[in-house]
Amino acid sequence: MEQRRHWWNGKWGRLARRDVFLRVDGERWHVEQRAGGAEGVSRFYEHPSVEEAEETVRALLDGPDTWRELSPRPPGAGDRA
Repeated sequence: MEQRRHWWNGKWGRLARRDVFLRVDGERWHVEQRAGGAEGVSRFYEHPSVEEAEETVRALLDGPDTWRELSPRPPGAGDRA
């Protein structure tokens, strides 16, 4: 599964942080909505097309939070030579 995009609501802390991820696996698109940081609770949505997945993302990002898009980490970026 390849992560394509990641949004963060700009808030720190287990109770305030929210993330939304857009991923693709073959021809299936996956959206993850996570509350509470890395150890938080996630909801998952699966879609047959990128258009449907992006529609879900838009709905999840709607609201009072100021969302920031974070760049996905390129493969091997955490590796040291």
